[in-house]
Amino acid sequence: MKRVNEATAATTPECIYLHPPMDFNDQELTRRLAGRKIGGTVRFFPEVDSTNDVAFRLAAKGAPEGVVVIADAQRGGKGRLKRRWLSPPGCNLYTSVVLRPPLNAAAASQITLVAGVALAEFLSQYCPGYVSLKWPNDVLIRGAKVSGILTEMKTAGRDVEFVIVGIGVNINVAKDASAGALTQAATSLREETGREISRLDFTAGMYEALERLYGLFLREGFSPVRDLWLRYAAGLGKGVRVTFGSEVLEGEMAGLDGDGALLVRDGKGSVTRVIAGDASLREG
Repeated sequence: MKRVNEATAATTPECIYLHPPMDFNDQELTRRLAGRKIGGTVRFFPEVDSTNDVAFRLAAKGAPEGVVVIADAQRGGKGRLKRRWLSPPGCNLYTSVVLRPPLNAAAASQITLVAGVALAEFLSQYCPGYVSLKWPNDVLIRGAKVSGILTEMKTAGRDVEFVIVGIGVNINVAKDASAGALTQAATSLREETGREISRLDFTAGMYEALERLYGLFLREGFSPVRDLWLRYAAGLGKGVRVTFGSEVLEGEMAGLDGDGALLVRDGKGSVTRVIAGDASLREG
């Protein structure tokens, strides 16, 4: 598949770091994350086809909640809608988390929004005031995509058996027109901050943020997460286009409902509830 997702490399990406990233390995990650609910058990791989696939197999064999899979590179990284997520070594974070929330299957999509808020809040420590969320699974800095989330689940009847939360974050990949490392719609933390970012520090902090938001979600439900998501919402009150297969819906982004569905208002004031699709912001 030749189509490249917004936050992926167009050609062979280049990484920018002042020193070789030697601390990003099994031993250092295990040491740094010891005792955590999310990340306390680490399965690190130099390269895999997809961290989501590995985590799914582990969960199916009984891996407990909080186990994380991390890869330095992926051969077949996955984005939403079967898009490819190119995953070069030495640059970024490619990880999947096993969760076992006590939810019915209809509510499982809220986990994507929980993860999005966790990432937005953590990334705001690096770029305060410039982080936003695009429904349902993209995290942006200054309007360019820095991270994507892909959730997959297995059900037992009407209930969730487990959810796999896959997260990809552009950290030190270069945005170099000559190398074509990032598309114009994408960015990285290195590009936005002007400095090298420790992947070890970033990974530990991100899991802490995810653990905090996931705990809030389990204790108090989706409502406080929804309120936080709307604070970061890109395009709220502006034009949005949602495509799902051959269907296209255009209107004004009116917010999220209590289940996490996107609300789109047309020119006559009618509001449509969207539970799946590919949303993009419209100019004008």
